[in-house]
Amino acid sequence: MTAKKVLIVDDEADICELIEITLMRMDITSRSALNLTDAKVLLETEKFDLCLTDMNLPDGNGIDLVSYVQEKHPDLPIAVITAHGNMESAVKALKAGAFDFVSKPVDLQILRNLISAATTLPETDNSNRSDNNQLTITGSSAAVQNLLKNISKLARNQAPVFIHGESGSGKERVAKMIHQQGSRSDGPFVPVNCGAIPAELMESEFFGHLKGSFTGAHSDKEGLFQAASGGTLFLDEIAELPLNMQVKLLRVIQEKAVRPVGASLEIPVDVRILSASHKNLVQLVADGAFREDLYYRINVIELAIPPLRERREDIPLFVEQLLGQLASKMGMEKPVIEADALDALQDYPFPGNVRELENILERAIALSDNNRISKSDLQLKPATINQTHQATVTTDTSIENTVETSLDLADQERQSIMQALEKTRWNKTAAAKLLGLSLRQLRYRLQKLEIE
Repeated sequence: MTAKKVLIVDDEADICELIEITLMRMDITSRSALNLTDAKVLLETEKFDLCLTDMNLPDGNGIDLVSYVQEKHPDLPIAVITAHGNMESAVKALKAGAFDFVSKPVDLQILRNLISAATTLPETDNSNRSDNNQLTITGSSAAVQNLLKNISKLARNQAPVFIHGESGSGKERVAKMIHQQGSRSDGPFVPVNCGAIPAELMESEFFGHLKGSFTGAHSDKEGLFQAASGGTLFLDEIAELPLNMQVKLLRVIQEKAVRPVGASLEIPVDVRILSASHKNLVQLVADGAFREDLYYRINVIELAIPPLRERREDIPLFVEQLLGQLASKMGMEKPVIEADALDALQDYPFPGNVRELENILERAIALSDNNRISKSDLQLKPATINQTHQATVTTDTSIENTVETSLDLADQERQSIMQALEKTRWNKTAAAKLLGLSLRQLRYRLQKLEIE
């Protein structure tokens, strides 16, 4: 492998020497520049794998160099060294395109983690890399192509990203794609639904605890931040965090360290933060329900996911992916979807987005005959289908309606299966035949619907 080389830009000799020694111990060579002018000369005459720059330079500042590198050498990751506590400068650098930042006094472990991540960025396109059980965001529409371009760009830095989109639009899938295409792809991807953790357990769940730190703490426990070390922590529905927890999260993000419940010392953590919500955080900040300082810290870059109704031409591709995925889960041959069924799906507004599409197809497979899905198997409500061209913004009410619809579909499916089982005196083989399913398909449905 070709030896890695890093450019250090700082007018303080002791900082340069510290970084040079650290790099040497990592078997990485380095060159140093004392100012912006010398740095630009070296960038044009030599090839580097990373640039580390101080924020304050004699003839400019670090953000000037970040902008220069973004324009002239877009594939070169650049990180900035900021004064302790100067988060405003760090955020400006990240917005300008910096890979990451490290604060003075420089923590050597954090510096090593940063260097390792930046110098191992994948050189090839990993946009198609995904978990076999994970639906990827793909398509030919302009909206999706722009989204994929932004995902690829964001994967090459460590800036916090806030993903905004309607319920069911694929926020976690987008977060996982950012993780998989970046330097942390070999590390863990830890998703957490902030609204699903009881308030009294949040601090322990996020930061861990020591044995005996509270009643019921029978042993040490690592938190979500430690579990995601070296990888990505995805905070879904971050708007659900209570205000007291928002304060603690802000400190962890700024200091890159956690203090487990009952501990006296902080533990450094190497985690990239991605967050998401379907709620309007700007409005929540205005209402006093979400801290403004945390909002600006997690929303260094905002990534909006277009709803499915704005990318109708991509629906056939999503359908093919989902049918293959569902067939694999059920241990059956991939079903065929008839033309009229596909047309009906493309005319449907999908208030529940991709998640709703998945639910509809899963139910249609169970109700279909001869492994062919017809329009009637989809059981779409005609009144809803006629809303084809209404691009309305999803409200909390429409989300609730979507959930209710999904529950209705599940109840109907449960009722059909129960009727078949009762008719065959709970002979599963006979019931499966009556329903037009294989025995394996029926067992899958029984397990999912929790029918004993």
